[in-house]
Amino acid sequence: MRLSHCIRRIRLATRLVIVLVFVTITCVTATKPVAAEDFESNPPELKLSLRGAIQAAIDNNVNVRLLKERIAAAQAHANTSLGALLPNVGGYLNGRNQTVNLAAFGLPADRLAALGLTRSVTEPFEVYDARATVVQNIFSLSLIQRWRAAKSGVDVADLEAEVTKRDVMATVGLMYIEALRADEAVKAREADNELSRQLLKLAKDRKAAGVATGLDVTRQEVQLENNTQRLLVSQNEQESARLNLIRALGIAFDVRLVLTDELKFVPVEAQAPEQALMTAREQRLELRAQENRQRLASLSLSSVTSERIPSLSLNGDYGWIGLKPEDALATRSIGLTLSVPIFDGGQREGRISETRSRVRQESIRMKDVSDQVTLEVRNALLTLESSTQQVTVAAKGMELALKELTFAKDRFAAGLATNIEVTNAQTSVARARDNQIEALFRFNASRINLARAKGEIEKLF
Repeated sequence: MRLSHCIRRIRLATRLVIVLVFVTITCVTATKPVAAEDFESNPPELKLSLRGAIQAAIDNNVNVRLLKERIAAAQAHANTSLGALLPNVGGYLNGRNQTVNLAAFGLPADRLAALGLTRSVTEPFEVYDARATVVQNIFSLSLIQRWRAAKSGVDVADLEAEVTKRDVMATVGLMYIEALRADEAVKAREADNELSRQLLKLAKDRKAAGVATGLDVTRQEVQLENNTQRLLVSQNEQESARLNLIRALGIAFDVRLVLTDELKFVPVEAQAPEQALMTAREQRLELRAQENRQRLASLSLSSVTSERIPSLSLNGDYGWIGLKPEDALATRSIGLTLSVPIFDGGQREGRISETRSRVRQESIRMKDVSDQVTLEVRNALLTLESSTQQVTVAAKGMELALKELTFAKDRFAAGLATNIEVTNAQTSVARARDNQIEALFRFNASRINLARAKGEIEKLF
């Protein structure tokens, strides 16, 4: 009895284990696709302020990273130019087995016979030579100017990187504002749809009461469908604006951006054009970068022109040479080399003419950059002033449109008019919302453009 009882308990425990394993496997296989579906339907969320977007762009933007590499390349070029002014030390170890035709060195056969040699070609012999060499340019004005030009190239690369960084900050700021505008447009279309549903219900109620007609209901249904269509367009533009912003930030596309800032009006002080232009000429790095490009072109011209001047260099070597390694003796040589350029077929003069043209080109670009800075500052000031006035006008227009809609609804509810007045007022409200959004966008965009034009984009964020 005890044995059979134990066997039954073992069988029961075995069945229980099998059931638990089956349930576990079922749960695991059932939860895997659900988790994947949850990830696809709920991508990781990234809350981003305008300041955070600017910082992310500085860290990840492709153009900023490329300019950093250009700085490294310019510094490497400067190091290469400096290396031509420093001692160049080398060495070699040579071991060879050779024969020599003495007749080729002016020893005729009769003299060789006097030396006890029967033929002009010697017997094979070995030579071993271990030697260190050094070359030092003592004076070369061309190399000195070339090194100075390379250092100026590093300064140009630094300034270009900073200019690109500021441009990226302004571009990302504008993209962020555009994304906010797209969000506000979606909210406006949703508000239009909600208003259309309310007015449709009002039309149906008035028709049921015998006050309105089927045409009033149909007219409002058409308005609802039109607003739904505009909502779909706005949602598409919203997603497109976010994708553009993600691309500019250099982050993964599979995140869901949540913008934490708002499209709002911030009072700004009026600025005189002369003061803004003075600030721009002091702060705009494009002007400093162009000045360095001019200096780089001038130094390059000086480097090529200095090739006409003689250069002096020191050459020396020290090593051991012998027929056998153990018999090698120390030898050395040292000397000065004065190189005097005389004629190179006109190549130098061609390079001088080419470099002179580059100097003139950079002078022309300097005026163009200065004029461009002036244009950007003046345009930004005009746009800021205009957009500030547009915000005020848009707010007043929104207030009047809502008042018009209230009067039209009351007249329609009282049976004093058809809902043509209502739909017209509804259209006016939608237009007023768009005007308000556009005015706020232009105002915030003009603030960014003015800060960039003055070279103070960092202060804005």
